[in-house]
Amino acid sequence: MTQLDGAQEAGRLADAVDARSGIRTRAAAADEIGAVLARFDATWGEGRGLDHSTIRALAHAGGTVLVAVPDDDGGVDASGTPPFAAPGEVLGATLGFLGWSGGVHLHSHMNAVAPAARGRGIGAALKLRQRALCLAHGVEEIRWTFDPLIRRNARMNLVRLGAEVADYLPEFYGVLGDEISGSDRSDRFEVRWRLRSPRALRALAGEPAPVWRATSGFALVPDFEALRREAPADAAALRTASVEAFTRMARAGLRPELDAAGDYVFTEDDADREAA
Repeated sequence: MTQLDGAQEAGRLADAVDARSGIRTRAAAADEIGAVLARFDATWGEGRGLDHSTIRALAHAGGTVLVAVPDDDGGVDASGTPPFAAPGEVLGATLGFLGWSGGVHLHSHMNAVAPAARGRGIGAALKLRQRALCLAHGVEEIRWTFDPLIRRNARMNLVRLGAEVADYLPEFYGVLGDEISGSDRSDRFEVRWRLRSPRALRALAGEPAPVWRATSGFALVPDFEALRREAPADAAALRTASVEAFTRMARAGLRPELDAAGDYVFTEDDADREAA
């Protein structure tokens, strides 16, 4: 497959996922930067992210500042338009910038979806649009970080998209103090998404992942964010246990994957291993 073929196929996949979600993902227009900032502020708290001028500069320079808006231009008829969305409303936003540590890649830094629009695959759709744009410009890898205790994000990243954990970064951001994390530790997994790897192509085609060979792992709770709000002492205990488990994992040269139950298993299998 040539670079152009890969980019065109990635664009078609992103369009198809958009259509299933009743949205369009695209570059943010200059007059939408304020709405992008508002979406980030609503997610993490005012002043906890980038400011308007920085987002505007990233967009102007060609950074992937993308939005998801309702598809009200003919892709979905009026009866299929999401009832929670006004025409042109920014339901989701993401931004990324190029880096070259360990090879040229896009660092996908922020990805936010309006609460009323969650569960429709908008976060994944924005990632897939980033993928299509990267491949069109010859960039073969995207990286980002996520809280390893949030199961739904682990599932989207490792299973739905086919990214893989490249590093464990304890206390990566320091104390964030934002609307999501509060005073919790900012431990993160860094994932790399090799955009045309066998692993990614298998995941994007909806094919099953292998049963990873492992002798250790770590059990997740279904909703760590709810646990953190409702039982902070239990959440803190789970965080402490995870630091110990992930540190041992990293020192042993193992990689976390998800099993069928949605818990981590620590494996040394090749990340591109085929399903048996």
